[in-house]
Amino acid sequence: MAPKAIIAPSILSADFANLGHDCSKTMSQGADWLHVDIMDGHFVPNLTWGPPIVAKIRGHVETPTEAYGKGTFDCHMMIAEPKKWVKEFKKAGCDLYCFHYEAAFSTAAESPEAKSDKKTSPKELIKYIHDQGMLAGIALKPATSVDVLWEILESEDPKERPDMVLIMTVEPGFGGQKFMASELPKVQELRKRYPELNIEVDGGLGPSTIDQAADAGANVIVAGSAVFGAQDPSEVIALLREAVEKRNGKL
Repeated sequence: MAPKAIIAPSILSADFANLGHDCSKTMSQGADWLHVDIMDGHFVPNLTWGPPIVAKIRGHVETPTEAYGKGTFDCHMMIAEPKKWVKEFKKAGCDLYCFHYEAAFSTAAESPEAKSDKKTSPKELIKYIHDQGMLAGIALKPATSVDVLWEILESEDPKERPDMVLIMTVEPGFGGQKFMASELPKVQELRKRYPELNIEVDGGLGPSTIDQAADAGANVIVAGSAVFGAQDPSEVIALLREAVEKRNGKL
């Protein structure tokens, strides 16, 4: 059975001066998750926010009562050293910690101030995230082949397998970019091999592009400006959900 549609508005497009209010409001307008973009100015050439801000907005959004539930904080970690920040974001209220494959061969240090010459790996990092009590996601930049994921998804140890794969449909780092349909074959291949996997797409998603993403097999939809910039965000969220559910047999 195909996984359910999950709509995760990206708070990168929210009003930063009223962030808590906007996060709470978008949940009331029908969002399932919040997509929280974390950028460090190293892995991507932009900066957003750290654990203290995430902790503050957590207070405005009810904590999910089950895995993948409403209110999940889907933290997209566009950072160069993802293992260092796992525990800090867990404390801040992160539910799903999604790191980039490209950054997963970095230091194995387990805190921001720590240093280690030992390197981590994608499977080790996924297991570590699970051991901290969070869901684990793995993201791919457009230039990275989907083939790098097969070994990870086929790991004999279930703790080393991700709960979600994120396929970037823009270059990570900035909101408001044009949708890259060239990345959808990655989604198609993932869905063909893993019918029940949560597959997220992020970048340029909105009413004009959702059908392409849904046709490819994506079920977790990140939309920033298309939701927060809409006259009626509830209508856009409903439209995105309907597009996915029509294709996975839920409607």
